[in-house]
Amino acid sequence: MARGEHHRIHASDRQQRNRRRVAQEAARLMSEHGIRDFHRAKLKAAERLGILDTQALPRNQEIEQALREHQRLFLADSQPQLLRARREAALEAMRFLARFEPRLVGAVLDGTADAHSAICLHVFSDDPDAVHRYLHEHGVPYETQTRRLRTSRDEQAEFPVLLFAADALPFDLTVLPRDALRQAPLDRVDEKPMHRAGLAAVEALLAEDGDTDELERMLARAQCCNRP
Repeated sequence: MARGEHHRIHASDRQQRNRRRVAQEAARLMSEHGIRDFHRAKLKAAERLGILDTQALPRNQEIEQALREHQRLFLADSQPQLLRARREAALEAMRFLARFEPRLVGAVLDGTADAHSAICLHVFSDDPDAVHRYLHEHGVPYETQTRRLRTSRDEQAEFPVLLFAADALPFDLTVLPRDALRQAPLDRVDEKPMHRAGLAAVEALLAEDGDTDELERMLARAQCCNRP
């Protein structure tokens, strides 16, 4: 083997090792410190490890995979219970918010939720204030924010977000127009339309009692959950 080829292979191996190290450290930071932004987690992990090569930064999918592995290794006794409690709370909230056709999204749906995770729902109304009024009428105190989501590969938009707590669990509602039922915003992990689950899908998910294979099948069918 030529010396140049040997150096190239060695550099490639080192880069792959560093990508794995950054992904594992990012997963640890997300799990232990509640960081939910993949980009922030990977930059912080690289800084902690002293890895400056931007080519060694893992993709979001690699970090998500490392997060699942971290949870299997270190949180096997607690994470499934935390996840189920949040799915049960999500189901109650979706019934309460039924008039706004809620969809479960995020870590509580994909199975990576932990003690730091909010229960994230998309709710739909062409009058965003209708959701505000509904919570107010039912005595639910909330805070408001805005969130920028990618509606296509080339377009972004800001949407209202309502934050509240119920039974000591945090809820995060993004209010979208009703036509967004047909097309979900893009996911931050793979830049594909977000996986979303309606009420019946969440009921079925809970009935399976943590069956990972069923979750994977449901996520594969997620496009049907995005329909009205």
